[in-house]
Amino acid sequence: PRLREAHDGLVYGAAEVLPADGLAERLLTADREGRPLRVKLGIDPSGADLTLGHAVVLRKLRQFQDLGHLAVLIVGGFTGRVGDPSGRTNTRGALTAEQTAANSRRYFDQLMRVLDPSRVELRNNADWLEPMTMAEIMSYAREVTVARLLERDDFARRYREHLPISLVEFFYPLLQGIDSVAVRSDVELGGTDQTFNNLMGRDLQRAHGQPPQAVLTVPLLVGTDGVEKMGKSLSNWIGLEEPPDSQFGRLMSIPDSAVGDYLRLTTDLPPAEVEELTRAAAGGGPAANRAKRRLAREVAALYHGQAAAEAAER
Repeated sequence: PRLREAHDGLVYGAAEVLPADGLAERLLTADREGRPLRVKLGIDPSGADLTLGHAVVLRKLRQFQDLGHLAVLIVGGFTGRVGDPSGRTNTRGALTAEQTAANSRRYFDQLMRVLDPSRVELRNNADWLEPMTMAEIMSYAREVTVARLLERDDFARRYREHLPISLVEFFYPLLQGIDSVAVRSDVELGGTDQTFNNLMGRDLQRAHGQPPQAVLTVPLLVGTDGVEKMGKSLSNWIGLEEPPDSQFGRLMSIPDSAVGDYLRLTTDLPPAEVEELTRAAAGGGPAANRAKRRLAREVAALYHGQAAAEAAER
C-alpha cells in the first residue's frame, strides 16, 4: 500500500508513463534493493530565467525527492552547444561554452527554489561526452536507425516539407540517451516534447546491459494567453523570481479555461479541491474569479511565502 500510494501520487498530473508499468516496477526494484531511485532530468541552459512552465517538471522531481529518491540533474554543458531540435521547425543556433556555463549558474540558483538541494546530484554531460572517441560514439550510433529518428514528429514534418535537418540534430537524441547510460538512470522526466529523446535512453541502456529507465512525461503548461505553450519568445510567461504582486496579477489574467491546468500543474492543492475549483472556474463570473484568486495565492505562496501572497492579494 505504501508503494502504491507513492506511485499514485507520482502519476497524478503526469501526461504519460512509459511503459505503463515501468514506474511501478522501478519503485519495487529500488525498495527491494534498499536504495533511492536515480531520477534524471536534463536542464536546457539556453536561457537564464525559469518560468512556471519549467516548474511543472521540477515540482514532479521534487515529489520523487520527498519520497527519498535522488534527483540527477544533467546540465547540458555539451548538448547545450548542439541545440535541442525538439518541437522546432528549423535548425537551432548552438550556444558557446561560456553562455552555457553562465546560464547554468543562474539556473541552479532558481532550481533550488523548487528542489531539495540535499537530494541533488549535479552532473555536466561534457564530462563524458567531450572525451568520447569516434569509435565509442559509433558503438552507440549503431543502435539507432534513421527510420526510427524520422518517426519523431518534428523531424518527420521537416523531412516532408524539404526543410533542412542537420546530422548534428540527429545526434541530439543519441547524446541524451548516452547520458542515461552514463548516470545509470532509473527514471527520466521531461515534458511531452521530450518523449522521443527519453525513450532513446531506454534503448541504449538495454543495449549496454543496464535495466532500461522508466519515462514519465508531464504536460506542457500553456502561457497566460491560454493558447500557446508558455515561453519567453511569446511574452506569455510567469517567472519563478517575479515579485509576488506581478505573479498574482499575471495569474489573474489567464483565461477561465486554463485555470484547471494551472491548479493541477502549478500548485500543491489536493486533487479533490483542484476538481472543485476547476468546476467553479468553468462556470465563469464571480466563482471563476474566486478560483483564480485561490490559484494566484497558492502560487505566490510557493515562491514567496504565505504573508507575501496575502499582501499581493490585498
